[in-house]
Amino acid sequence: MSNIIHKTAIVGEKVKLGKNVSIGPYSVIDGHVTLGDDATIGAHCVVEGHTTIGNGCQLYTGAVIGSPPQDRKHQKKDKVFLNIGSNNVFREYVTVNPGTIEGGGTTSIGDNNLFMACCHVAHDCNIGNDCVLANYVGLSGHVTIEDRAVIGGLSGVHQYARVGYLSMIGGCSKVNQDVPPFSLVDGNPATLRGLNIVGLKRADIPSPNQMALRRAFKIFFNSGLNRSNAVLQVKEQLNGLPEIHRVIEFIQISKRGIS
Repeated sequence: MSNIIHKTAIVGEKVKLGKNVSIGPYSVIDGHVTLGDDATIGAHCVVEGHTTIGNGCQLYTGAVIGSPPQDRKHQKKDKVFLNIGSNNVFREYVTVNPGTIEGGGTTSIGDNNLFMACCHVAHDCNIGNDCVLANYVGLSGHVTIEDRAVIGGLSGVHQYARVGYLSMIGGCSKVNQDVPPFSLVDGNPATLRGLNIVGLKRADIPSPNQMALRRAFKIFFNSGLNRSNAVLQVKEQLNGLPEIHRVIEFIQISKRGIS
């Protein structure tokens, strides 16, 4: 099947299109843009800048992908990038910005993510795979979202904060510190509520490993120990499981502190 481009759409001379690409009415694709195979661009979308969008991605009405960063230090001459993997869904009016020179120059999004309506991904963010951002989630600059994280609607994530693997953030949360892997946080400011039990079950994490995570979380967050001593105790009692190692590593490198 050949590409389907609506007669009212505008596609720039430098744009590279894969196979079976569909571009809807009044959309503008311009700049150094690459669209992968089977990409679907809805009506009234804008894709610009040095932006690469992988195979099978879907942009719904009004999505704006690759527009300049909302950062006062950014200059028009700066060559910055937005790299998006495959099979991502950007619902209505989602906005995603490329990186900044100061932040390394690239915003990166992996595969199989869902960005619900009106989400914003700011400059220099790094998002993994299989994440879900519900309606009106806002990611500030330099945010890292690890694989399989879920962020509830109307939540905001502070600059440089990290959201760990298989964690879940409740709706309307203010996330100003790092969210540990496998955790459930909620509130303003976002506070640890325990393990993401539903997520652990859906991910088929074995029951013994879930129990080990419970014990580790009690040591880290309920024992009263400081970070270094808590890490030592968890290593002595529970080290060896991949889930435990992931949590230890995440906590050890935290710069903003843990929710």
